[in-house]
Amino acid sequence: MTVEPALFDEADAYDGNPVEPDYDQPTPLTLVAALTKPDRELRVKRLIEQAHDIYDQGVDEHLDGKRLVAQCVLFSGGNDSTTLAHLFKGRATHAVHANTTIGIEQPRQFVRDTSAAWGLPLIEKVAPVSYRELVIERGFPGPAMHFKMYQRLKERCLDAARNELISNPRQERVLFIAGRRRQESKRRADVPLNERDGSVIWVSPLAFWTKPDLMTYRLMNPGIPRNQASDTLHMSGECLCGAFAHRGELDEIGYWYPEVRAEIEALEAEVSAAGHPEPFCTWGHGQGAASKVGPMCSSCDARFIPGQTDLLEEIA
Repeated sequence: MTVEPALFDEADAYDGNPVEPDYDQPTPLTLVAALTKPDRELRVKRLIEQAHDIYDQGVDEHLDGKRLVAQCVLFSGGNDSTTLAHLFKGRATHAVHANTTIGIEQPRQFVRDTSAAWGLPLIEKVAPVSYRELVIERGFPGPAMHFKMYQRLKERCLDAARNELISNPRQERVLFIAGRRRQESKRRADVPLNERDGSVIWVSPLAFWTKPDLMTYRLMNPGIPRNQASDTLHMSGECLCGAFAHRGELDEIGYWYPEVRAEIEALEAEVSAAGHPEPFCTWGHGQGAASKVGPMCSSCDARFIPGQTDLLEEIA
């Protein structure tokens, strides 16, 4: 097994107890993976307590005497967000899903079916300006355009969900439960545990969870369903904007979902016909400096963190 030196450096600098997760720093993945099965399960039980504590803190700190009208788990359909939805299905009043208009249909149906099975009323909102319209106007996005894509394809869906639930923004609040984790990527390393944006209270109960923790939770709860796209593509598949696509990603998509690849290739022809030159007429071109990620975007630029694969296989 080979592990990147950077992962060992994180472990050397860590001064906490892996079985007692704190509120300051995520436990290095190598230390979590090295725990015995009973200790990993004990750690997850404490992370569950911490997750509910983070949730409660968000409400206590930001409700400000207003009326909490809804508690919504943000459900992309990926395995991480499914774990989040399972963890909070007893407290959430709704699930919210953004239909980005550029993705695989199977994850969307997975969200609908799972929400129904768990008794979570689903609010599914469709991006008001479609991905096709955006790329014909602007060309395909690279990393620099990622946040713009997030705003148009996901943030506006969240705004629509909020507007459906809140009739008086001055007196009402809605809670959005997000699956952001500090260990996902450098851009998420300081994600706040809770914050308020207007009439929305954001909480990130999984902030200190690692990938092994999520896998252990699933092993402890074997009835949690799995999204086929997450298992084959290692991402939820509900958004394929391509801003952070890696080399060969379209080939991977095409292997499992040829109809989706055909849709993207047809769109490339339309974007080229609209007058956009290379590389902007090619999906997943990768040009431009990376921008920040949005609260509901999974870290699609960090699907494969060096050194993690063998560790995760050992746990599974």
